[in-house]
Amino acid sequence: MDRTFVACKPDAVERGLAGEIIARFERKGLKLVAAELRTIDRSTAEKHYEEHASKPFFGELVDFITRGPAMLCVFEGPEDTWKVVRTLMGATNPKEAAPGTIRGDLGILMTENLVHGSDGPESAQREIGIFFPNL
Repeated sequence: MDRTFVACKPDAVERGLAGEIIARFERKGLKLVAAELRTIDRSTAEKHYEEHASKPFFGELVDFITRGPAMLCVFEGPEDTWKVVRTLMGATNPKEAAPGTIRGDLGILMTENLVHGSDGPESAQREIGIFFPNL
């Protein structure tokens, strides 16, 4: 089985949408194998977003993801689970996300786009290692 990492970001938790987001992945046929509601500390957030460290929005990104609890999850599926998750999430900018996707149906702002999903098998492995090292 193939695994990937998903985070229902603080805006999703604040709006009471984490259950809806998780349910969409489960209805698609993915299995939730780990989950924890956690406020991400700054050093973990910086490690998670390290590929963006040189970009001007890095500080805002870290501030946002650490501002309150996030629902951190690992989903399992038969293959390319990360692709299934990314498709269900929709485009990064909710204004461009297709209806029927999480961001298309529930998102409003680019800076608060509800959900993060690994963008490939390598990032899935790295992110699972950061947030669920004992899995």
